[in-house]
Amino acid sequence: MAFDGIVVAGLVHELKQKLTDGRIAKIAQPEADELLLTIKSPCGQHRLLISANASLPLIYLTDTNKPSPITAPNFCMLLRKHISNSRITDISQPKLERIICFTIEHFDELGDLCQKKLIVEIMGKHSNIIFCSEDGTIIDSIKHVSAQMSSVREVLPGRKYFIPDTMHKKDPLTTEWKEFSLSVNDKPMSVAKALYTSFTGISPVTAEEICYLAGIDSTLPAKEYSQDVLFHLYTQFTIYLSAIKEGRFEPAIYYDKQEPKEFSALELTYLSAYEKRLFPSVCEILRTYYSERSLITRIRQKSVDLRHIVQTALERNRKKYDLQMRQLKDTENRDKYKVYGELINAYGYNVPEGAKQMEALNYYTNETVTIPLDPTSTPQENAQRFFAKYNKQKRTFEALTQLIRETKDEISYLESIQTSLDIAMTEDDLAAIKEELSETGYVRRKTVRKKIKLKNEPLHYISSDGFHMYVGKNNLQNDALTFDFAAGCDWWFHAKQAPGSHVIVKTNGEELPDRTFEEAGKLAAYYSSMRGSEKVEIDYIEKKHIKKPKGAKPGFVVYYTNYSLVIDSDIRGIQKISGS
Repeated sequence: MAFDGIVVAGLVHELKQKLTDGRIAKIAQPEADELLLTIKSPCGQHRLLISANASLPLIYLTDTNKPSPITAPNFCMLLRKHISNSRITDISQPKLERIICFTIEHFDELGDLCQKKLIVEIMGKHSNIIFCSEDGTIIDSIKHVSAQMSSVREVLPGRKYFIPDTMHKKDPLTTEWKEFSLSVNDKPMSVAKALYTSFTGISPVTAEEICYLAGIDSTLPAKEYSQDVLFHLYTQFTIYLSAIKEGRFEPAIYYDKQEPKEFSALELTYLSAYEKRLFPSVCEILRTYYSERSLITRIRQKSVDLRHIVQTALERNRKKYDLQMRQLKDTENRDKYKVYGELINAYGYNVPEGAKQMEALNYYTNETVTIPLDPTSTPQENAQRFFAKYNKQKRTFEALTQLIRETKDEISYLESIQTSLDIAMTEDDLAAIKEELSETGYVRRKTVRKKIKLKNEPLHYISSDGFHMYVGKNNLQNDALTFDFAAGCDWWFHAKQAPGSHVIVKTNGEELPDRTFEEAGKLAAYYSSMRGSEKVEIDYIEKKHIKKPKGAKPGFVVYYTNYSLVIDSDIRGIQKISGS
């Protein structure tokens, strides 16, 4: 997460455009550390959410209203008294710090025009919202910080406001080459760390991007590089940050599969392996990123028990499979014992009594073999011993072959459940997976056995050629899609020999264009365990050729003739209609 000074700069740029000259119509404090301002500006009405929450400090424009307590907190009442119906004249950011300063004009009790400052500090657990007079005296803050709480700065009414400079960082927007060189060279650490510990507003993500643009290894110390290389780094540093001065922001979220991994107000080229989605504003990326992260976190927390059940069963079956394969390996020489028995019956008449071995010509291979014998047994008894060993290993081989097939199917099934859990985005998705695990005996039902109906819908896409494509999110849904929803002439897609979703393309009796086959193949690759791969083999076939064996687990199907294509798992550009 890169909520650094650059993201704040992007926010300030947007807020200045939308809120400057706006009047503060309403002030609410929904939470103890949160403000919600309703601002009527020349370009319309906006709601500005400001949170100083220690775990998730945020500031962005939102369309959502939040209920407030019946009795307003003291800080909210103070703001209403001073700046209700006041005008925002400026919004600024000092030295690329994670600080936003709102300059506000209002009339005091005597009717004189006054200025106040509402300062928002987005600094992790030290985040705060501070209300100051024109001369920088703190009137009040949403969080009071006493000397007992901080030896660096008190945030209390009557104290002077200042920005603590504990790290002695420099402003990257005004730093010259000489100062840059000294700052980076003086630190015995990696060059990336030297960047983000020397300059305000630079996060580790931004430092990595600057090193990537300069083509240098970010993990090496600056002293390893020549002055020419460092000057090249400085050039990239200034070019990259010049976009802030010029207001050229490119808000984007970078996704790994479906999960948002990073966001930024400027392009991050070193994350090119991730899927990049551009947004029209920084406020929108903050709303989207944190809502999606919150959803993913909540679903993961709720799926912990199911994941544990599946992982435990997988580990048990994999151990069983390894043991069965070792036992099967022990039966590889079973035919040898059958040949030994036959050779003893053929040539054993001339073996002397008490012999420990015999040599005979193997008439299958025309090679001479040495056969170990039990000297206390007759040739016939030795032959019977080898035949008995052969028959035992033959029975073991046949039984193990069936058991291995069953264990392998069980592993494949459990891996498909893991893939379904990775795809799950709602509580209904998890409920369907839990129901499936109950049906297959992995989860014990607490109530009377009663089959639930699926409440959620499959993922729905539409191809560039206008054909509707549906993706199952779990095995029960895969079965419903393939055998209840799809018609015989519809096309069925699935990643070859990999756990994943069934993809159905509705043809309505028409012939599919090549582009639709490719897009459906991409969906099958993306919603499988092969997601992220550049080349995924996809099987596709008309649905009428798909069969489900009697007693097979949910999601398991068989087919004997199919087409194949190899494609990547990049589904950007495929229009999504519905589904989580």
